[in-house]
Amino acid sequence: MSGLVLKLSPKERVLINGVVIENGDRRSRLAIMTPGAHILRLRDAIHPEDAKTPVKRACFAMQLVLSGDKDPDDAHLPLLRQLEELSQVFTDADSRSILAEATTGLVEKQHYRALKALRALIPREERLLAARLT
Repeated sequence: MSGLVLKLSPKERVLINGVVIENGDRRSRLAIMTPGAHILRLRDAIHPEDAKTPVKRACFAMQLVLSGDKDPDDAHLPLLRQLEELSQVFTDADSRSILAEATTGLVEKQHYRALKALRALIPREERLLAARLT
């Protein structure tokens, strides 16, 4: 089977091509066969009012591409710039690896892969911001 396979928990919601779909009472598995479908798990979504930090803003921008609200070609260069700016702050080897994965996902137009990598930076960013406040 080719395509994207979504494994959904009971009552989990997913946005597919602008339509919110809610799973039933049991776990299920969906195979998305259409290339280029816009898919976003709502449990992964960052709400606009929560996109207040550099990493969360980059995640939000990436999810706009995934949801189909932003054209991937229009978003490509600004997203690359955001990743470059993040690389100026996150200089440790693990963070660099995460940013490299996000960049590879973006360049290969695998936006979910890029978003997944970026989300791994959120806890690191929170620790950096917390340390700065103390």
